[in-house]
Amino acid sequence: MCDQTFVAVTFGPCDNCSKTKPLMNIYLKNEAINYCSLCVELMACQGLEKGETVAALKKETETLKTKLEAERSKLQDVELNQLAEKVEAVGQLNIRVRRVLKGHTNKVLCMDWCTDKRRMVSSSQDGKIIVWDAYTTNKEHALSMPCTWVMACAYAPSGCAIAAGGLDNKCSVYPLSLDKNENLAAKKKPVAMHTNYVSHCTFTNSDMQLLTSSGDGTCGLWDVESAQLLQSFHSHTADVLSLDMGPAETSNTFVSGGCDKKAKLWDMRSGQNVQSFETHESDVNCVKFYPSGDAFATGSDDATCRLFDLRADREVAIFSKDSVIFGANSVDFSQSGRLLFAGYNDYTVNIWDVLKGTRVSILYGHENRISTVRVSPDGTSFCTASWDNTLRVWA
Repeated sequence: MCDQTFVAVTFGPCDNCSKTKPLMNIYLKNEAINYCSLCVELMACQGLEKGETVAALKKETETLKTKLEAERSKLQDVELNQLAEKVEAVGQLNIRVRRVLKGHTNKVLCMDWCTDKRRMVSSSQDGKIIVWDAYTTNKEHALSMPCTWVMACAYAPSGCAIAAGGLDNKCSVYPLSLDKNENLAAKKKPVAMHTNYVSHCTFTNSDMQLLTSSGDGTCGLWDVESAQLLQSFHSHTADVLSLDMGPAETSNTFVSGGCDKKAKLWDMRSGQNVQSFETHESDVNCVKFYPSGDAFATGSDDATCRLFDLRADREVAIFSKDSVIFGANSVDFSQSGRLLFAGYNDYTVNIWDVLKGTRVSILYGHENRISTVRVSPDGTSFCTASWDNTLRVWA
């Protein structure tokens, strides 16, 4: 997303030639190094065999990509919506706003539900993090971050802590207590440190590990207690905008999406990029696993949402209409997986039938673009966060 992407050019001495130039942060054998563009080009050429050129190798990779796509297309025997022709259509939905949560003084950028199905945390461009009671709309905790544009926030699985980060390039964990007057900022524990803004964060299946994505093109798995980097994930060639953990309690995989138009599946144990999907035509703003964990959905600035099946290793559905011309910022599935909720830049939430690929309903209410859509843990409602400074709970 162009108006939510921040480019931080790093100037300093190159690790190779020592000249002060704009630096590129790259990785060699999991170690970060800062080279200028000339040294990166020279390093690439040093490993060439006799008679090889960078241009020839690029051409060869494109040829191999084309062959791979041809092999994939041979397996595309039938589309998902064709298989679902005899499935009964989704009936009329009576979904409306049940709660409006007001308290932020600027754009709400992110929110997350607590596992108790009642509380939620939100972060905003005003530099504030607020913990809410969604039933009563009361604010239980509010704290200030050291910077504006708090782009990421997450609730710990136990409900006893929250994490948040943004333009300060850090992600910090705040323990929660029953005393609503306690100064949470004083108990802040910095955990993750990137070289560019933190775009998304989520706890793994315990409070002890935190997963982050960043504008520096990497994702990181961090130990909360020691604030140590356990595993670094680098394969994206531009800002990573979103990530999502696999739904199974024992899952060791997560999916990410970024400004390089790609969605990638990762193995957290090895740090390897296991699968990569490149069918979007613009930035992939959000990714979300299907409830079974066998597929995931993406939302993009190309005004489409797409469903990718991990077993088939390909895209199986596109959710789009000619009348939908604005980018999708966030997606989430209903508990059954039949419905896909998508928040768009035109202030609406579109509800898609996952099997048939058709739009079931369109919801109005927000007065600015929708930044986040999250279904509650029990599946009875969902919450939207918006640039109109509010959060709304729908059911």
